[in-house]
Amino acid sequence: MRHLPRGVKKADYARRDFFDAWLPELAPSAPLVKFMLEDPDDSARWKRFEAKYRREMARPERRRLIATLATLSESADFSVGCYCENPARCHRSILAALLRDAGARVTGP
Repeated sequence: MRHLPRGVKKADYARRDFFDAWLPELAPSAPLVKFMLEDPDDSARWKRFEAKYRREMARPERRRLIATLATLSESADFSVGCYCENPARCHRSILAALLRDAGARVTGP
């Protein structure tokens, strides 16, 4: 059994595939997710979340992964998914900016 991302129940995963590959290194840490979920509509909290998530993604191993994905985007299409309802208040919007900054070909938000 694969390890599953937060939000995917084993019973749901058994019925259908939600993803081809899961890169938990690109997800915010559990404490950071908890911090944001305490008040997801608070704009000041979102700005702090973004700064903290960017710091997490600045770790060398995560920068290398982002650079690898940026290189991959030159010759292959892939999608980044999440279970947040509002993409503007989801780490994937920040991740898209980080990928763009690394030279990735990004379409969408």
